[in-house]
Amino acid sequence: MTQAPTPTADTVRRLLRPLLDESTGRNTGRTGGPDVRPVGEGHEHTWWVGTRQVLRLAPDRDASARRRRELRLRDLVRPHVPVTVPVSVAHGDWAPGLAYTLDTVVPGGTADEHDVSAVGEDDLAGLLGGLRAVPVRPAEALGVPHTAPRSLDALRRMAVQAAERLAAADEFDTTRLHLTPPGAAQLAARHGTEVLTHHGLIGEHVVVSADGRVRGVLDWTEAALGDPAEDIAGLAVAVGAPAAVRAATLAGYGPRPCLRGLWLARCDTVLRLAGRLEGRAPGHLPLLRSRLRRAWEPILLERVTEFKDDDDTPP
Repeated sequence: MTQAPTPTADTVRRLLRPLLDESTGRNTGRTGGPDVRPVGEGHEHTWWVGTRQVLRLAPDRDASARRRRELRLRDLVRPHVPVTVPVSVAHGDWAPGLAYTLDTVVPGGTADEHDVSAVGEDDLAGLLGGLRAVPVRPAEALGVPHTAPRSLDALRRMAVQAAERLAAADEFDTTRLHLTPPGAAQLAARHGTEVLTHHGLIGEHVVVSADGRVRGVLDWTEAALGDPAEDIAGLAVAVGAPAAVRAATLAGYGPRPCLRGLWLARCDTVLRLAGRLEGRAPGHLPLLRSRLRRAWEPILLERVTEFKDDDDTPP
C-alpha cells in the first residue's frame, strides 16, 4: 500500500495553484498561493481553501478508491435527497496513485454545534427516504459494497461489559442498559430490507444551519448497501435519539428498524467511551460523552414490545 507523505501548506498550494489558474482562465502569478489551512487537529489530509472550498487528500490507495467512487456516487444520490451533496470542482492525483477532490463548501455548522429543528427533522426524513429510493443496481455498478447486518446481541454483550467498567469510573448507570437477549433477537435485521446507507452520519458530517435546518451531508466514502438501522443509529448519535426516531418514522420506517438503530447507537457509544477511557481508542472525551448522552435520550417508542411483520417494509 502506498502511504502518503504528510501534506504541508506549501505542498497543498503547489497542488492548488494550477487548478485555480485553470478555473479562472488566467495565470494568477501569485507566489504565495491561496489561503489554506488544515480543518483541524488530526485532519492533516483535509484543508480549507479560502472560505468556499475544501481539499480532501486520500492518505492511501484504499482511501483513493473510495474517494473516486464517491465522486460518481454523489451524482447518483443527489437527485433523490433534499439536502445538499457536495460538488467536486476538481479531482485527480496529488501523489502517485493517491486521489484528491476539491469540493465546494456546504455553508453551515455541524450537528455537534447546532440543534436540529422540527423542520430539520423533515430534512432528515427526506434524506432517509431518498436513500431508500436510490436504485441498488446502479450503486452496485459503481462498486458500492454490500455489508452484512451486525449482530445486535453480540454488540449488547460487549456493551454490558463496557458499561460495568464505565460504572466503576462513575461514567454510566448500568441499569439503563436494559436490552435483553430476547429483545435483541426481536430487533435482528430482517431479510430484504437492504438499502443504500451513508454509513457515517456522525455530527461532523451533518451540516446544520443556525436555524436548525439540515443543509447537507458530507463524506460519502463509507457508503454501503446494507442495514438502514445503521443510518438511524448514526443520526441518534448526531442529533439525539428522539429526533432520529421521529425522522425515521417520517421516512416510513416502523418501530423495529427505529429501535434497532437506537440500540446500535447506544451500544456503540458505550463501547467507544470505554475504549477511549481505557486508552484503546481515539476520540475527544467531551465529544464522546456528548454523543453517549444524545444516543441515550429516552423515547416513547421504547415501550413497544410487539411488531407487525411488515413494519419495516418500504411503503
